[in-house]
Amino acid sequence: MFEGFNARMVAADGIDLFVRSAGSGPVLLLLHGHPRTSSTWHRVAPRLVEQGFTVVCADLPGYGRSGKPTPSPDHAPHSKRSGAKHLLAMMDALGHDRFAVAGHDRGSYCALRMALDHPERITSLALLDCLPISEHLDRADARFATAWWHWFFFAQSDIPERVINADPDAWYRGTPEEMGQENHDEWRNATRDPEVVRGMLEDYRAGLSIDAEHERADRAAGRRLERPLLVLWSLRDDLEDLYGDPLVIWRAWANDVVGHGIDSGHHMAEQAPDDLARALGSFFSRSSDQGTPAV
Repeated sequence: MFEGFNARMVAADGIDLFVRSAGSGPVLLLLHGHPRTSSTWHRVAPRLVEQGFTVVCADLPGYGRSGKPTPSPDHAPHSKRSGAKHLLAMMDALGHDRFAVAGHDRGSYCALRMALDHPERITSLALLDCLPISEHLDRADARFATAWWHWFFFAQSDIPERVINADPDAWYRGTPEEMGQENHDEWRNATRDPEVVRGMLEDYRAGLSIDAEHERADRAAGRRLERPLLVLWSLRDDLEDLYGDPLVIWRAWANDVVGHGIDSGHHMAEQAPDDLARALGSFFSRSSDQGTPAV
């Protein structure tokens, strides 16, 4: 897994982040979702290196082998604004001033925050299985609450930790056949770590509070994504079923947005790596303007 990639811990604004990187050419940061680690990209990242990119895969703050911020009552240390700062500091340490970013699921919210808060650093972005948190909440009805009940369960204090840590193997499900053996082993080790479980839950608690507030402040201020945006969604997941064409919603946030569905379940990097790598490679090849990366 990740043959030819360099794996290391990188100091990033007060915590260390676990990073894998390889390649040469335009720089692309890949951010995973819940409850995965950077190893979820093991079938996609090498394909992007072959297409001529420098690829960086990081465990999100609080996830996997990355450092765990100390929780606070307002959840600010686990906000996407804080996560974006850690990730930008990591990219600084790696020598990458400007880069493209693709985020899936929870990682997409850190990617979105980087592009909104630091557009000078981001050349283009791809958001996978993602709508802004505030858009979900503003449309929340019984269908959404039934399908996405875990958002509201994870936001409770203490109870989710007790439930999940009592039997993480029953709670988090995946198979080596679908995920790949090494990816499965890394993910399973992470989900058995109570500190990782707490970090992942704090991510969701921040989402329903401070992150949603930040997004609503963006909309009130008229802030929009300035860089080209690719939106991809899993056709065998429920985003389109709940909201119709996700691009309709994203056009209220972005000046330049394109996208389409991928024939996959939710974890598209594992289930449809060829289609995903082609879509990302084509989009980032067209939209990149960053030149030769620092080494």
